Amino acid sequence: MSTSELPRKEANVLKGHEGAVLAARFNSDGNYCLSCGKDRTIRLWNPHRGIHIKTYKSHGREVRDVHVTPDNSKLCSCGGDRQIFYWDVSTGRVIRKFRGHDGEVNAVKFNEYASVVVSAGYDRSLRAWDCRSHSTEPIQIIDSFLDTVMSVCLTKTEIIGGSVDGTVRTFDIRIGREISDDLGQPVNCISLSNDNNCILANCLDSTLRLLDRSTGELLQEYKGHACKSYKMDCCLTNSDAHVTGGSEDGSIFFWDLVDASVVSKFRAHSSVVTSVSYHPKDNCMITSSVDGTVRVWKT
Repeated sequence: MSTSELPRKEANVLKGHEGAVLAARFNSDGNYCLSCGKDRTIRLWNPHRGIHIKTYKSHGREVRDVHVTPDNSKLCSCGGDRQIFYWDVSTGRVIRKFRGHDGEVNAVKFNEYASVVVSAGYDRSLRAWDCRSHSTEPIQIIDSFLDTVMSVCLTKTEIIGGSVDGTVRTFDIRIGREISDDLGQPVNCISLSNDNNCILANCLDSTLRLLDRSTGELLQEYKGHACKSYKMDCCLTNSDAHVTGGSEDGSIFFWDLVDASVVSKFRAHSSVVTSVSYHPKDNCMITSSVDGTVRVWKT
C-alpha cells in the first residue's frame, strides 16, 4: 500500500455525544461503527453515510470501551461503574450485567465465538465471563499484574493484557502458561497485527513499540506523537504495512511498519485523539476525541 492511499480526507463527522468520546470501533465487516464516552452512552452509526442509528443507555458512569460480536447481534461495554454490560444490539436491551471488578473497567473484548467476554480493570486483573451461562461470576481471573490493566487482546488460545506496570502479559488458556514482556514504560493500549504475529503497544513515554508475539523481541519503535497522560488507541492498517495512532495535540500519525518513519501526519481533532480504528478491508479509518466527535477518514 502506497502512502498516497492512506486515509486523510475527512468524509464524515459523527456528532451526538456530549463530552469526550473515549472509544470508536468498526464492526467486523466495517459497515458500521460503535462509539462510547463520558456521556454514559454507546452509539451505533453508519459511518459511511454519516447516520446515527441507535443509542444504548444503561451505564451509571462513563463508558470506556465497547466491542461487537462478529455477527453484529450482541455487544459488550464497560466503564467507570465497574460493570460489564452484555447487550442485544437490535433491541437495545441489556441481557446481562457482569459484576466482580473492584474498580473501574478499562477494556472489553469478545472471544472469536462470542461466548466469552474478557475485561481489563483498575483492580490489576483480567476477568473472563461466560455469556451463555446465567452465572454472574467470572469463569477466570488473571491477577498477576502489579498495576492497572488498561487493554486486552484475544487470540484463539491466548489472552493478552497491557498494564501500567510496564508489562504485556500473554496467558495461554490451554496450558495455563504465562509469558511476561517488560517494556519498562506504562502500557496504555495494545493491539494485534492482522496476521497475529506482532503486538503493538502504546506506552506513556510517547513511544509505540512493536513486539514479536512468539519471542517478545522488540522489533521497532515509533515516535513523534505525544502520549503522556491519556489512554490512546493504536493499531496497524489492514495490510499491516503501516502503524497508526493519535496524539494528545489532536494529530493522527502514520508510520512505515518496517523503518518507523512518519509517512503521514495531519491534524484530525481539536483535542486529544482517544481512539483509532482501521477498516478491515478498505482504506478508511475512524477516530474519536476528547472534542466530542467521531470522524471518518478516507483516501
